[in-house]
Amino acid sequence: MYFHALIPFKPVNPKTRLSCILSQEEREAFARTMLEDVIASVLKSGCSATLLCTHPFKHEDALIAVRKEPLNEAINWALRQFHCPALIIMADLPLVTAGDIQRLIRTEKDMAIVPGRGGGTNVIFLKKPQCFHADFYGASFIDHMAVAEECGFSVEVIDSFRMSTDIDEKEDLVEILIHGKGRKSKEFLESSGFTLAIDEKGRVGVQRDAHKETL
Repeated sequence: MYFHALIPFKPVNPKTRLSCILSQEEREAFARTMLEDVIASVLKSGCSATLLCTHPFKHEDALIAVRKEPLNEAINWALRQFHCPALIIMADLPLVTAGDIQRLIRTEKDMAIVPGRGGGTNVIFLKKPQCFHADFYGASFIDHMAVAEECGFSVEVIDSFRMSTDIDEKEDLVEILIHGKGRKSKEFLESSGFTLAIDEKGRVGVQRDAHKETL
């Protein structure tokens, strides 16, 4: 089955909740690095990719569409252009593998969806994308299930640690350092001075070598 991946990406001033530990320049570099991990897995799965960007951007392995609308409007514009099954996958899922993606596209249902933490949505696979409309933000998983019902779609909910691990907060970096073997995102964090830290209560977090922080 041929299908196409749509990857929303914000190249300028992304991941503002990481401002406590990364400068804007570092956040932009880190976002690009996570994107590289996602694109690599998308391509290995047999899928082509389009980046839905908020600002001009270039990538040798993906098509680029620059849209100024809010996220949902931009995604829904893109879905109307699709004439094949579509995968919507977020750019901050650096642990995702080609096998994870193939698990979605092998679904026998009309739609497969991966919930994010806190009621969000991280990945959606659609066999009939033109009938669907995105409703990200807030409790988007519940909203997307409601949209699927409106479209008359059968749905498979995929439980996947790697695809459910999106990177927004400082605490999320722990997962990359532990589980990101062979990933550019892990290499970026380690080269930037990040290591695991265990506090007196046994909780695992991250710490950074001050000598590697951007001045």
